[in-house]
Amino acid sequence: VPTAERFDMDPGAVLDNIIYARASTSEHQYNLLLGLAAKMSEEPFKLLIVHLVIVLFRVDFTGRELAERQVELAQMLSRFIKIAEESNVAGYMTNQVVADPGGGVSSDPMKPAGGHVRARAATIRLMFRKLRREQHVSKVFDAPNLPEAEAISFLCQIFL
Repeated sequence: VPTAERFDMDPGAVLDNIIYARASTSEHQYNLLLGLAAKMSEEPFKLLIVHLVIVLFRVDFTGRELAERQVELAQMLSRFIKIAEESNVAGYMTNQVVADPGGGVSSDPMKPAGGHVRARAATIRLMFRKLRREQHVSKVFDAPNLPEAEAISFLCQIFL
């Protein structure tokens, strides 16, 4: 609502153009994606977002189930890409990061969760981290047409 108001748009009309669902398991997440694919064939969409794509897989598959988890994750990511391509929409996934104990002193101590399966599913990978209270670092982690680079941004919020 605040974003719509900021751009002088009707918040109700904006919210009418958003479909939202919360998955409870990795299987539920996959089924929601399949249901959305059917809906996208009926109505025009512009953006498909999956927030924290790996989190339910990390909960549902533990310990020695890593290989099974990666297979299931790969299938879901493949379906996500196929839906985005067939529907001609932008696909955006957010992810968790985990500590990288083997990362060394000079490299980033954090790495994206999900391993190579999740990494290969993205064309462009960005990493965001908080530097100071009002400063954030955006890093191009992997992109076919851009070198690895960082930029510092300043976040200013205006409260009325």
